[in-house]
Amino acid sequence: MKNFFLIFLLVCTVACAQDKQVLSGETEWQKEMNADFKDASKSPLKKKDLKKFKGLDFFKFDSTYVVTPEFTRTPKAKKFKMETTTDRLPEYVQYGVLKFTLKGEEYELKIYQNINLIEREGYEDYLFLPFLDDTNGEESYGGGRYIEARIPEGDTMEIDFNKAYNPYCAYNEKYSCPIVPRENYLPLKVEAGVKAFKK
Repeated sequence: MKNFFLIFLLVCTVACAQDKQVLSGETEWQKEMNADFKDASKSPLKKKDLKKFKGLDFFKFDSTYVVTPEFTRTPKAKKFKMETTTDRLPEYVQYGVLKFTLKGEEYELKIYQNINLIEREGYEDYLFLPFLDDTNGEESYGGGRYIEARIPEGDTMEIDFNKAYNPYCAYNEKYSCPIVPRENYLPLKVEAGVKAFKK
């Protein structure tokens, strides 16, 4: 009887370990993203997608896509309403311009600040970098991707395209997501960050 109990305990332990899948991720950021998406209290996934979720699909980490742009603030920027995937029109300002070299070519992106978000604790220096590139609609989400940043103290800042993520509306149409301004199109393939979600 004692041996039977030990065998039962061993089988149960193995089965439980198999059920509790380790979420994939090459970097700490990728692991955190997968953990958030697996967590029903945080995840943007629909219930049916959450049940079978095993991890987001990422491009392989590539240090080529970690850049240090020259950061120029936009003086006296006027507020504007950014279009979204719904009727919502959040107010933003163009906070600055980023100039950087990627794969031997010079590029420029505009970076924005959400007027309402800066009133929330912890987001006073939060910046929003949406962009489009030539992977959109193929390897990555068709509507472009986002990168989060913080206001730098000097005139440079680090931008890591390996941390580019999809807007929540890529997973669930109930979300209202800012539409990437066309001026933030990069005419190359940014093979870094989160890939398109396969439902």
